[in-house]
Amino acid sequence: MAVFTPTEVIGHRGAGRGSAGGLRENTVASYLAAAEAGASWVEIDVRRTADDALVLYHDAAPAGGRPVVDLTAAQCREAGLVPLEEALAALPPEVGLDVDVKTVMEDAVDPPERRTGALLAPVLRREAERRRLFVCSFDPAVLLQVHREVPGVPTAWMPFVRNPLDQAVAGAAGLGCAIVAIDARSFGLSGDAPRPGRRSVGYTVDVAHRAGLEVVSWCPDPVDAARFAEAGVDAVVVDDVPGVVAALKEGSGREGSGEEGPGEDAAPGGDR
Repeated sequence: MAVFTPTEVIGHRGAGRGSAGGLRENTVASYLAAAEAGASWVEIDVRRTADDALVLYHDAAPAGGRPVVDLTAAQCREAGLVPLEEALAALPPEVGLDVDVKTVMEDAVDPPERRTGALLAPVLRREAERRRLFVCSFDPAVLLQVHREVPGVPTAWMPFVRNPLDQAVAGAAGLGCAIVAIDARSFGLSGDAPRPGRRSVGYTVDVAHRAGLEVVSWCPDPVDAARFAEAGVDAVVVDDVPGVVAALKEGSGREGSGEEGPGEDAAPGGDR
């Protein structure tokens, strides 16, 4: 079953990385603002604490502080980090979840039941019953664990920043994922110089689709998001939700009127 109705917009860390519109990333207010602006999904960054709670934070440690995995849930709250459960309770069920799992080095040695994926599994089982969601990660071990423990939840592999397209698509298929998540810079941004050997967006999407994969790209601007959508990309994780929503609507209008939009190869083709 398809995860997306192309092309869908996923709010990156909510309404965008950093402090978009004065709303700090990975907060309830930021998630709700993204949905209000037209995102049908939000991306959330999940980390575990020293006392086995799950909180929402992108980086390994708050600015100038100790790693999140070394802090208790209470200390994380003092630092302004939002508990996962608090955010889930506030998000309407019609908002989909892109659950970006940030594993830690300690997941290699701590007891299995304390590792990030194990702590997250029961939350995924519950949320999958009431909303659309998928799990993405740079760590393939988490994706394999989700396949074993929560087999009904789709997964997406993000190989690494500026990942080569060949390895991204082949790797996601080999891992048994439903989705491949490709850095927009891997496709090539508008205005980039050609790169020998790099496949076009349309070719890459076609191969991924034939492999049974849907394609997500992170983090294109509105111009590239519209270009990727025209090439068949299924969803985009973006910082500028209103801008991308408007660009996709404009592109759809051009297609419906018979006007020719910017071709995917017109130009060769953000930290996650």
